[in-house]
Amino acid sequence: MNTKLEIKELYKVYGQKTILDHISFDVKEGEFLSVLGPSGCGKTTLLRILMGISRQTSGQIFKEGKDISLVDPSKRGMGIVFQNYALFPNMTVLQNVEYALKFQPELKKNARALAMDMLNQVGMSEHLNKKPHKLSGGQQQRVAIARTLALKPDVMLFDEPMSALDAANRVTLRSELKRIQKEFHITMIYITHDQEEAFTMSDRIMVMSEGHIEQIDTPSELYHHPKNEYVEEFVVGHLKAKLSSLLDCMGLSL
Repeated sequence: MNTKLEIKELYKVYGQKTILDHISFDVKEGEFLSVLGPSGCGKTTLLRILMGISRQTSGQIFKEGKDISLVDPSKRGMGIVFQNYALFPNMTVLQNVEYALKFQPELKKNARALAMDMLNQVGMSEHLNKKPHKLSGGQQQRVAIARTLALKPDVMLFDEPMSALDAANRVTLRSELKRIQKEFHITMIYITHDQEEAFTMSDRIMVMSEGHIEQIDTPSELYHHPKNEYVEEFVVGHLKAKLSSLLDCMGLSL
C-alpha cells in the first residue's frame, strides 16, 4: 500500500503550552486511521493543521511525496466533516451540497447532478428540498458527508462527527462510512475519544496523550500488545470493562 501522507516532526505551541510535541507518522493510501485520545491531547489541533486551517509551529506534511506544509487548504485535496455539521440553515439539503461546488471551476458546470448523486450515495435523495432543521442529527451528518464527498477529496478528515448522535445513529453511520471508504477508495483520518468507535472502524489506530503518540497499530495489536501502561489503561482497560459489563447483563463472565 502506497504512503498517502507523511507527517514529520510536527510541533505546535500556543503561548507556553506545547500542543503537539514533534510527532511523526504516516497514513497509507485508502487507509482508515483513527486518532484516539482524551480531550486536550492534541488530536483536533492535528486535524486542523493537516487540513491547513491552522499552522504548525514547525514540522512538515507530505502528501504523495510533495511538501504541502504551507499549501492553501483549498489546494490540499482534503475535505473535512465537523462535529456540528456546519450546514447553512437557510438552504435546502440540495443547496447545501451544491453550494461549495459552485466555487470549483471544474465542478461548477455539473454542480446539481454531482450534488444529487452524492446525496443518493448517502441515502438522502428523498430529502433534497428539506431545510436542516427538519432533519435528524444523523441525517444532517449524512448531508455534511455528501457535501464533502462532492468536492472529490482524496483524503477525508473527521472531527468527532458522531459525538452528538444517539447510539443507533452512530452504529448506522459507522457502517456507512466504511462503505464509502471502500467504494470511493478515500483515505480517512478520524478523530475520536471513543474506544469502541475506533476499534470497530479502523485499519489502524493512533493513540495520543498530551501531544505525544503512545502507539500506532492495528486494533488487534493494540488490544493484545499494548506498548505501555497508558495504552493498557485508556484503551484495553476501557474495552475490557465495557465487555465485562455487557456480559454481566447477560449473566455471563469473562
